[in-house]
This record gives sequence, C-alpha cells and structure tokens, in this order.
Amino acid sequence: MQDEFGTHTDNAALSALIATEISACGPVPFRRFMELALYQPVHGYYAAPDERIGPRGDYLTSPEISPLFGATAGRQVAEVWRLLGEPDPFTVVEPGPGNGALAADLLRWAARAEPRLRRAIRYVLVERFDQQRLRQQRQLDAEPGVSWSAALPAGITGCIITNELLDALPVHLVRRHADRLEEAYVERHAGGFRLVWQAPSTVAIPAYFAALGLMPAPDAVAEVNLEAPAWLAAAAATLAAGALLTLDYGYPARRLYAPWRRQGTLMTFYRHTPGDDPLQRVGRQDITAHVDFTSVARAGLDAGLELSGFTTQAGFLTALGLHEALSIPPGEELFARRRAVDALTEASGLGRVRVLALTRGLGGVTLRGFAGAPAAAAALFGEEEEG
Repeated sequence: MQDEFGTHTDNAALSALIATEISACGPVPFRRFMELALYQPVHGYYAAPDERIGPRGDYLTSPEISPLFGATAGRQVAEVWRLLGEPDPFTVVEPGPGNGALAADLLRWAARAEPRLRRAIRYVLVERFDQQRLRQQRQLDAEPGVSWSAALPAGITGCIITNELLDALPVHLVRRHADRLEEAYVERHAGGFRLVWQAPSTVAIPAYFAALGLMPAPDAVAEVNLEAPAWLAAAAATLAAGALLTLDYGYPARRLYAPWRRQGTLMTFYRHTPGDDPLQRVGRQDITAHVDFTSVARAGLDAGLELSGFTTQAGFLTALGLHEALSIPPGEELFARRRAVDALTEASGLGRVRVLALTRGLGGVTLRGFAGAPAAAAALFGEEEEG
C-alpha cells in the first residue's frame, strides 16, 4: 500500500515485529511503540539508510539552515574554553549529531577564527547507528581530532552539546480522566494499530507529576518523558568541568502542562509535512514531543551542576553576535545570510527552540549566550515567564 507521497505507508518488517510483541505480551505502552518505531536497531526510523535530515529528508534542524549556526555556537564553546583556562585537549561531545553539519561548521569556524582552540579541540560524536555515522564521516573525513563513540566518554573537560536530541526520546502518553491518570497503550487493530487507555505502566509517571506539583488539565492528553532527565543526569556524571548546552523544542513545566494545552505536543514529520498520527508510517516518519525543561534542569542540579542560563535560540544566537554576519557589502551572499538569520531566529520557527546551559567548575557565571535573558531559575521553577 502506498500513500499520497507514493511511498509505502510503513516498514512492514518493523510493523510485524511490533505486532509480534503485542501478540506475545498484550498491548504495549506507547513509549515502547515509539522506542521501536524510532530506535529498533535494524528497522527503526533512525537505523534506516534513508536520509532523515535536510531538504531530501523529513525535517530541517538549525545546522542545515546555514553554517552560521555552528559558527555562532562556536563562540559559546570558545568562551567556555577560556573560562576553563584554555585547556589542551578540550573535549567537545555531541550526542545525536544528525548528519554531522553542526560539528563540521563549528570546527571550520574555529580553524578560521580561533586556531588555538581548534588545535585543542577533540570532537567526539556519540552515534549508535552505522548509517548515520557514515553520513557524519563524509562531512568530517578531513577534520583532525574527530572521533566517534557509542556512549558518552567519561571525565569530559569541555562542552557537551545536544541539538534536538531530547525531544526525540520515547515518551509515555497520558491523560487525566475522571481525576485519575491513564496511559496510552498500543494494540493491534484491523491490520494496523490503535491506542487504548489503561492504568499507568509505572509508578514513575504519577511521581513525575507529584515532583512538579502540577497535573495535566482534566481530560487533557500530555506526554511524560522520563528518559530526558535520566539522560541529563547520566551526561552530568561525565562532565568533569565545563558546560552542557541543550537546544530543543520545549517549555518550562508550567507551560508544557498548562490548563489550556489539551492535546499535548506529540507530532510527526514526513517529507517536511507535520502530522498528528504516530501509528501510521511506522518506521518511516519522525515522532517528537516537546521537552519539559523544568524536569531536565532539576536533574542537572541534582547531579551537582549549576544553572547558567535558559533562553530561546533567537536570544542565544543574538547575544553571541549572529547579526554581525550581516555586516558585509550588499550582494548575493548578504541576501543569503539575511535569509539564514531570519530562519534561525524566527519566533514562530527555529527561534523558539529553547537553550539550557548547565555548568561545572565555571564559578556560576552567566555565559555570553544568555546575557540579557530572564533569570533562569525564575523562568524554570518560578511563576515568571521566560523570554
């Protein structure tokens, strides 16, 4: 069967694998379905050889818009390097590095603008899928000091940078019904799949909301990403000194679970077309949900990190001098840069991506990318709105 794009609607092998698990175990939590759909080692969305990111893929991230993104982010990396006393080596770790564009652009900027930093950088791409690693290697084959790992290295002195990583982690889908929490499970139905609502699969779900001191509105659907705080805590344990920079779609908890948000934030992307049905095109479409930055930041604080900034991508890039890229003579290159700057900072698009900075050993300084932003603690844990 083909859809309107002329493509098979799902990965038959992956759908059969999921159906077999359901037959053996009964309906599975949506979180498990999403894990298999995206990360199954052979047939999952990210394991497939198809291009996922870029004009020929399903979605764009900031590094695909322009090299200006990596160059501007490099300025924040350079500041951390200086605050640490310019160590050599200086490790930059990027988990979930996509097609390698951010790494390539940051390193090439450093070679031009900060040659001493470039010589010090050891860039580690944390990637578990062979097909993705091959794409990254094509981008970075000529770059010295670059390596790959299946897991975060220990004892990092430098920066950990993630770009749209946490919003792709599997989430529990929940609703508040008749004043109790229910969870969505996936069962087989009419040759495909459908959702059914049952009691939560883990006590961690009600405990999550209890820790936040809030609940979804009655009959509202919401997502619970238990893996994002757990990932952050594990990453914090690897950071000996430096900064952990997380860029992702998301909100503080009080906005993510606001009473007016009735349908949550779960979305799919297929050939640059957003959708709202994660049970179709199994293994062939991206599935994503916004990040609860309050819980993520709290996990970092509990792991001994300091909260050093929280802002939007537009604010972050602007504070780092993105608009200086427009100070060149008029011409085709200036027009291209204008388009890129607009795309990276557009308030209804990539500009609304949030940026969180957690640090260790930097003395609690406010990093340059967060200059002028509202107080991070108030934005994440208080009643004030963040910028």
